[in-house]
Amino acid sequence: MNAILGIIFHSIGGFASGSFYMPFNKVKGWAWESYWIIGGLFSWLIVPPLAAYLTIPGFAAIIGATSGSILRITFLMGLLWGIGGLTYGLGVRYLGMSLGNSVTLGFCSTLGALVPSIYYSFHPTPGKISLGYMIHHPGGQLVLAGIAICIAGIITLGVGGWRKEKELSPEQTKASVQEFSLVKGLIIATISGILSSFFNFGIEAGKPMAEEAVKAGFNPLFQNNVTFVVVLWGGLTTNFIWTTILNLKNRSYGNFLDKSKPLFNNYLFSALAGTTWFLQFFFYGMGESKLGNGASSWILHMSTIILTANMWGLYRKEWKGVSGRTFRTFVIGIAVMLLSIVMVGIGNSI
Repeated sequence: MNAILGIIFHSIGGFASGSFYMPFNKVKGWAWESYWIIGGLFSWLIVPPLAAYLTIPGFAAIIGATSGSILRITFLMGLLWGIGGLTYGLGVRYLGMSLGNSVTLGFCSTLGALVPSIYYSFHPTPGKISLGYMIHHPGGQLVLAGIAICIAGIITLGVGGWRKEKELSPEQTKASVQEFSLVKGLIIATISGILSSFFNFGIEAGKPMAEEAVKAGFNPLFQNNVTFVVVLWGGLTTNFIWTTILNLKNRSYGNFLDKSKPLFNNYLFSALAGTTWFLQFFFYGMGESKLGNGASSWILHMSTIILTANMWGLYRKEWKGVSGRTFRTFVIGIAVMLLSIVMVGIGNSI
């Protein structure tokens, strides 16, 4: 029963993550950096402590009693993940919902299962799996094979994107993705996928806070909500600095008070996007508490996001007008990536 509930919670979280960017498409007349940081304030500063307060009222005391070393490494992972989250927005901006999400999350899903083992290779911890153990263990070998297959899937998607760019006129491409740029988008999405995987290790690094919440008598289902607060402080720091720089450079800071734009709707849809984004990890935490396997939870979460994002991509007609061969290349790439995710999940369960 726990496994079934875990899958349901992860599916809800994955749907939220794969859908969160859609409200941003309703924002009119604002620069990207303006609506991104408004959404981010809800994602990383406002909603997480509210969710923690409602589910773990003593979360502030738990954070205050946590050792500085745990807080620092958890915050650092959030800081690195924040760069990935920032570039994620740019990846979707240049590649669209389907291709941008698939490339980014392909890297994110596989590396999210691998990064912790690399860390534990240098910092051996009882009960934690190192990269050396993975190399010599059948389950670990399956995980590594899955990562290699995922890279093949990403390359396949890149080929599909290249063919799309060649087949469609700039006007056709911009009808669904206004700022489509394959090379720029693929570079950004790759960087984003690698750094975004650090969120999973942030959860692992902050696990003592979650365990303390359970010891204090709070519902284990919501134990990760206290960890999210610290991880997301790191993400907020990165994104706030960068969007502020862009606002100053592009003189877009006037967006926030520009009455010639639909301010109410812009704030509303930005807030909705940010809140929807956080819901992915609210339900992720619930799912992970039921499955009890961080790596497998991460893989399941990512696979749901990839499927959801591609449904939205098809809804937005991002592949309309391409040849059958190009669309098949895209579908094959998605199938290969999902196969790799299944392999990583099985390998971790072994």
